[in-house]
Amino acid sequence: MLRALIEKPGALVSKDVLIEAAWPGQAVEDSNLPVQIAALRRALGKAPGGDRWIETMPRRGYRFVGPVIAREENSITAAPPQVDAPRDTAAWRLWPASNYFSGAGKPAEQATGSMMLAIMTPTVAATSPQLVAPRLSIVVLPFTNLSSDPDQQYFADGITENLTTDLSRIQDMFVISSKTAFTYQGKRVQTRQIGHELGVRYVLEGSVQRLGNRIRLNVQLIDSETAGHLWAERFDGRTTDLFALQDDVTRRIAISLKLELLVMEAARPARNLDALDLVLRGRSLYLRPVSHQRDDDLIGLFRRALELDPGCVEAQINLAGALANLQLDGFDSPAVNIDQAEALSLRALAAAPRDPVAHFARAQVLRVRGRLDEAISEYQITLAFDRNNVNALANMGRCKIFIGPIEDGISAQLQAIRLSPRAPNISSWYFRIGQGRLLQSRFEDAIRWLEKARVALPDAAAHHAYLAAAYALHGDSEQAAAQLTEAQRLSTTFSSIAKLKLWSSRDQSRGANPEIRALFETTYYAGLRKAGVPEE
Repeated sequence: MLRALIEKPGALVSKDVLIEAAWPGQAVEDSNLPVQIAALRRALGKAPGGDRWIETMPRRGYRFVGPVIAREENSITAAPPQVDAPRDTAAWRLWPASNYFSGAGKPAEQATGSMMLAIMTPTVAATSPQLVAPRLSIVVLPFTNLSSDPDQQYFADGITENLTTDLSRIQDMFVISSKTAFTYQGKRVQTRQIGHELGVRYVLEGSVQRLGNRIRLNVQLIDSETAGHLWAERFDGRTTDLFALQDDVTRRIAISLKLELLVMEAARPARNLDALDLVLRGRSLYLRPVSHQRDDDLIGLFRRALELDPGCVEAQINLAGALANLQLDGFDSPAVNIDQAEALSLRALAAAPRDPVAHFARAQVLRVRGRLDEAISEYQITLAFDRNNVNALANMGRCKIFIGPIEDGISAQLQAIRLSPRAPNISSWYFRIGQGRLLQSRFEDAIRWLEKARVALPDAAAHHAYLAAAYALHGDSEQAAAQLTEAQRLSTTFSSIAKLKLWSSRDQSRGANPEIRALFETTYYAGLRKAGVPEE
């Protein structure tokens, strides 16, 4: 990729050209490109000002603006300009284009023509250069078949290929192709060696074992730098339909692994707080419980990322989503924030129309605007590009609870819970099911789910308020009064029906259709009145 850039110094190099240069003849997600550009910037940052040698040309590509020197091939040994070498390099030298390395340290083909392009590059001992592992980089090794039936190997191989595909859909994730991964099948190779050869930080390995009519998968995530085991999980399923089981298990592994990787990457010390580092740290904050401070912190990180690199699409996407979330989480947000979120989401979609997270951010903004039908369409596009985005699935269901059918909205929450039972925001999915059941006047079911939400997130005032309404309508005045007291302690919003309706019209129920609004009157508000909430 670097070679493609410096062969046209100062000129725009399109994204398509760079992708073809890095992955010739392969189909890769566009999101892999900014990951590699960030890795190049970190590597070039060893030289003074080197981290600014690659400029982003929004929506078009990149260009190299660093010191590139054109020389006759015969005079390539001429002394390079003097540069202070970093402490971790022995010297600096001028590399001809024919000395660039590709693959596992093999020289690239000789450049044609008498003029050659070269760049001042640090030399590191007398060894072949090690690939720089991007922050979110992984290889899925072929799963081992532990069953006595060798015919089950196709199932294990299918898991490997499907999981590789699913992980490649995660924003900023660099995934080694399954074709390359299968070259390690049956070989006993140290994890550190695999990480060195492929330039990845993480290695995922697993096994498949059939026990009667059940299949068990064990997966392990390994740090390729330390060979330490970071995470392990077991997944079980029945063999009634092998393809359905393969699909289900693959999705559950990918979703669980995404959460683990975000936590671990955020915990790593940053070598250079560039835009991508800040974006990753901001994304990891979503794993914390909802709070005003959490939302303020992640907005701050995304703003800093955008200041560092105004053309960083990842920063635009995540800042748009974070600004919308502040209001969706129930906190006051000035109108200027929503206007900025709107502009950022449109700008990001123009630059990355196939990015699922860009469509998700756009959907969140549309929800804030109360344009729920349009938001549903954006969530559906998100899922078309990334079927494992459980937040898109759950939020799409949330919209359906407010415009109908309510049962479809509840089904979406149940599916999200099944796919990601350890999601940090699972309390909101419990709550939405309870909310839907309350609107359907199924009070026992509503209480059951709302209690699960309360236990998972006890400081959410809305959980207690909905419980107060459900208990009151179910005839349990004592529990209704207790839950109402707690809701009012946590938020003054529940001090009167008028105040609650004013807040709901701005946030929670914006976009609800007349039929659903009527259900809120006959269930939620009626229950709160019965629990003791005054009108004014």
